[in-house]
Amino acid sequence: MSLHEWANLLLQQMKETDALQWLAVILGVAEVLLAKSNKIALYPVGIAGTLLSVYILILAGLYAESLLNGYYLVMSIYGWWYWVKKKNQPPVKITYCERGDWIRVIWIVAVGFILLFISLKFFTNSSVPFWDAWVSATAWAGMWLLAKRKIENWILLNISNLFAIPLLVYKKLPLFAALTLFLFVVAIFGYFEWRKIIHQDKLSFA
Repeated sequence: MSLHEWANLLLQQMKETDALQWLAVILGVAEVLLAKSNKIALYPVGIAGTLLSVYILILAGLYAESLLNGYYLVMSIYGWWYWVKKKNQPPVKITYCERGDWIRVIWIVAVGFILLFISLKFFTNSSVPFWDAWVSATAWAGMWLLAKRKIENWILLNISNLFAIPLLVYKKLPLFAALTLFLFVVAIFGYFEWRKIIHQDKLSFA
């Protein structure tokens, strides 16, 4: 597909996108920007966007995708609770992953990938079950790390984004490919901003 054809497809898709889908996209962008800024508001915004996405996907008949968004919903609720913990306690600080965290990440990616691949391969008409499963499994791990306030969440989420961009282009969804590219760039800045916060916390206790 040439650049001109890609641009025309993008414009056509933008014209055909209804207000409900635009709202879901806007909420998704807002969630990532709030996460980058280390704001707890990312969770209520993310929950609203996810609920809306689940509704849109069910209407479209994409039931497997709606189940994946259900996972994001659960992780957002858990992350919100974990972030705040109790009113009398300070919010959980941003930290680096330890060995146990990486073991859990490997398990999430491996088990998630296998289950998704089998489901997509044998129970759906997906033409890209391998890549679709990989993108989702790495995103699952990234969401878990985000909920645990681990800086490496940005790495896992960007591994997912890196493979999602060409996948979306292949599926002729340039609008969502462009959005994912934007999220990829935001995640890079998010990583360095969180690293700065960790450094500042260390200095405050020095």
